[in-house]
Amino acid sequence: MNAITQGKHDAPSIEDWRLCDEIARVNGRSFYLASRCLAPARRRAIRATYAWCRMTDDIVDGGHHDLTATAEALTAWETQLTAPQHAVAATFAHVRDTFDVPLRPARDLVAGARMDLTVSRYHTWDELRVYCYHVAGTVGLLVAPILGCRDSGALEHAADLGIAMQLTNILRDVAEDAAMGRLYLPLDEIAAFGCDPEAIMAGNPGPGFRDFLAFEIDRARDLYRSAMQGISALCPSGQFAALAASRFYAGILDEIEEMDYDVFRERAHVSSRRKIRSLPGVALAVAGMSLPGPVRMPCG
Repeated sequence: MNAITQGKHDAPSIEDWRLCDEIARVNGRSFYLASRCLAPARRRAIRATYAWCRMTDDIVDGGHHDLTATAEALTAWETQLTAPQHAVAATFAHVRDTFDVPLRPARDLVAGARMDLTVSRYHTWDELRVYCYHVAGTVGLLVAPILGCRDSGALEHAADLGIAMQLTNILRDVAEDAAMGRLYLPLDEIAAFGCDPEAIMAGNPGPGFRDFLAFEIDRARDLYRSAMQGISALCPSGQFAALAASRFYAGILDEIEEMDYDVFRERAHVSSRRKIRSLPGVALAVAGMSLPGPVRMPCG
């Protein structure tokens, strides 16, 4: 984007930008690191978008036990999309004005948060994919314009990247979700691999669980491959950020395999050192998408 678009919402204060930055820094380490390669305006915008998404998620996962109160809080938060009062909501509104970010995915994300109030299990992948779209594929659609996407044909792939990341989170967090009474794995596929949902919830998934996780990891990698088809539609720094985030998250799948799929023993994660070591490869991949020229990190 060559110039800042004048929108209907006031420009945020330095304190508002800092608040969004802090929320992103504390809660999304992979996201935060990937965003560092962006030019300042895009970097601030994508971190503000993350902060708004994070706060939406926290309404549901913040420890509230009154479903009615949580639902009302989500409705009030959704209202701030068009009448922002909170600093994060106001900053996100300004970002939407500036980068022509669509409102529909933001509303869909709130709808996904509402799903967590009433649904704790999904019978098929098709059902789970709908959930993954609402809580994460929407994020791909929200950040695509900030990363320079002006090709509507690439948006499907932007959503696939969010879905891939959400499925990765699900596979990493089986034990954590079970502790909260949730099982975000397709029940029909669990049965097909000879596993029992209640045994998974109890932390004793049985011998078929290893093959089941391998199957789901292959699915996640297919989604990452689909997402890569849309990378070239982004600006150079957007390509770098999206590809870096993709590799950071896909690395979690590698870690699960290295743990021999024992997601109940420990939480798989990719170290900061490993993430940083992957960046030269990201730069080379981006250079292959662009015209010949010097490879730079970070890029603007």
